[in-house]
Amino acid sequence: MDLAMIGLGKMGMNMATRLVRGGHRVIGYARSDATVQAAIKNGAEGAHSLEEAVGKLKAPRVVWVMVPAGQTTDDTIEKLSNLLSRGDTLIDGGNSNYKDTLRHAGLLEDKGIDFIDCGTSGGVWGLAEGYSLMIGGKADITEKMRPIFETLAPAPDKGWGYVGPHGAGHYVKMVHNGIEYGMMQALAEGFNIMKAKQEFGLDLAKISEIWRYGSVVRSWLLDLTALALKADPTLSDIQPWVADSGEGRWTVAEAIDHDVPAPIITLALQMRFVSRDNENYSARLLSAMRNQFGGHDVKKTD
Repeated sequence: MDLAMIGLGKMGMNMATRLVRGGHRVIGYARSDATVQAAIKNGAEGAHSLEEAVGKLKAPRVVWVMVPAGQTTDDTIEKLSNLLSRGDTLIDGGNSNYKDTLRHAGLLEDKGIDFIDCGTSGGVWGLAEGYSLMIGGKADITEKMRPIFETLAPAPDKGWGYVGPHGAGHYVKMVHNGIEYGMMQALAEGFNIMKAKQEFGLDLAKISEIWRYGSVVRSWLLDLTALALKADPTLSDIQPWVADSGEGRWTVAEAIDHDVPAPIITLALQMRFVSRDNENYSARLLSAMRNQFGGHDVKKTD
């Protein structure tokens, strides 16, 4: 199947490469010419504008958008809506907020352009391992795109599926990432507790390898933890600053909107905020309060 891949970041580039290796013709477009050239070296055909990318496809055309969520996705879909025609298909494989996705679906439906929102997980490992694909939209359009999804997934019958109408794919991916926050936080806290038990001299890298086999906590995240600890057991070269993609925030907001308790995901998100607080004014104030009411010692800055 022919398609254009709009956006060639790490994941977009790897997805384009996996599709090429699976026998698909891929037109790759990115703002950077160097990125386009890299895609060409990986077997894709290059384009230097959205117009050129769409123009290289025969109708009915398929365009996969893999750009940052928010304004960039809005602008890209708006432009493509004026370049594509009735019967063409646009797939948003990024991390769009599902509310934006519903708006995009309405825009494209008015023009007769089929739309799929595809929550995509797999990161930099997806090229070799395949991607988990959570697909929203119309079931019959998803079925038409089956060759693409089967190629990107870990296996034709594993790791991908239709989950519901427009917005459902990105909604499920949002919750997926919220769960991911909680799992990562639990692993990090557990290893930190073991690190604190200095009298045992625990080898954290070795323990992570033990847990990878037979343990009920074995997982891909644990596999990646083991890789990180093997490379640098002390993690001395890494700053304790943790970003968030936004989907954890959206998950917590949805939990609040639906009166669903989600303390683990919420706290995991809050801990990411804590990691960025070099000033940590609240902790300073807590220390000052204890000194005021109990005369407890306060550690002064140098």
